[in-house]
Amino acid sequence: MNTKGLDFKHKEVININNAKRLGYVQDVTADFKTGTIKEIIVPGNTRLFNIFSSGNELTIPWDCIRSIGDDIILVDI
Repeated sequence: MNTKGLDFKHKEVININNAKRLGYVQDVTADFKTGTIKEIIVPGNTRLFNIFSSGNELTIPWDCIRSIGDDIILVDI
């Protein structure tokens, strides 16, 4: 997946395990040494994903992203 961080803004994130809408990408984290995206961040408060959450946001590691479309990002969490 060759995508720039800014391309993620305004894309809806959906979990493929239960088809749940998780929200829209708020931010990304990157490794500046390698120039790769490490995680996407979705706002919201959900108890189910406390492993990945920090405060009031859901942090999804790059290796959980399965597909990136024009409007939607599918994740496996």
